[in-house]
Amino acid sequence: MKRRDFLKTAAITGAALSVTASLEPLIGVLQAAEAADLAVVRGPSPTRIVRAAIDGMGGINKFISRGDVVVIKPNIGWDRTPEYAATTNPEVVVALIGLCLEAGAKKVKVFDRSVNDPRRTYKQSGIADAAAKAGAEVSHVDDRKYREMKINGQILKTWPVYIDVIEADKVINVPIAKHHSLSTLTLGMKNWMGVIGGSRGRIHQNVDECLVDLAAFFKPSFVVLDAVRILTANGPQGGWLPDVKRLDTVIVGRDQVAVDAYGTTLFGMKEGTLGCVRLGQQRRLGNMNLSKLKIKRINL
Repeated sequence: MKRRDFLKTAAITGAALSVTASLEPLIGVLQAAEAADLAVVRGPSPTRIVRAAIDGMGGINKFISRGDVVVIKPNIGWDRTPEYAATTNPEVVVALIGLCLEAGAKKVKVFDRSVNDPRRTYKQSGIADAAAKAGAEVSHVDDRKYREMKINGQILKTWPVYIDVIEADKVINVPIAKHHSLSTLTLGMKNWMGVIGGSRGRIHQNVDECLVDLAAFFKPSFVVLDAVRILTANGPQGGWLPDVKRLDTVIVGRDQVAVDAYGTTLFGMKEGTLGCVRLGQQRRLGNMNLSKLKIKRINL
């Protein structure tokens, strides 16, 4: 190549690179403008609505990287089959396992600190068999794995925390939306009680403040609120099918306050009804004002 031609080519290339570099901030702004705060998807297939919701939030690769060790934390607290809506829908859990493994996760762990006998809750919920078949490592909580950690919350200063959650690269919180006799509802923030040790009865003495303390400490990669079925009364254990309402819906978001605020509306309540939601906003953990959020709604 002649020197004159080389310089011409170099000048054109340099100009192109300069234009690209100058556009990067604009591209970033446009991408941010497109990003949803919440994805709310409804449809008859739990697998499809989970996948559509994650896609609506930017895709699983936005959250999970190759080689990650991922903890998926469902509710497996009660000796109930899925139709009673006391535990997270196993199809929702399996869909998330599949997405994480497709993204190149090294390992996906699934566990919960059950209230009833874990040998029965894991089996009855349908989660143990389905998650193991999907490729996850399913385990009962081991009391030897709790470590006293500094929570640095307003109420909780230190508390025993399950070490597998702390050591994971990514954590996905996967609660089911249901009624709770003490806290009115149990949604995302309350689901963290399944990864702490100690006397959980003490948490209920200042439940709203403690839940926000826990949510500020754990900070999940994202939350998937299972509302395929919701338990409208006699929670958290349930046991009577007329209390169950089928919504065929999942809500996905990174903002724990926003997810719980939306979850509250599924029960006909205002978004700021729950004390933990209001306190979460006051402490700048998230935004409960749904009208100010970009919500991507999809019906399949």
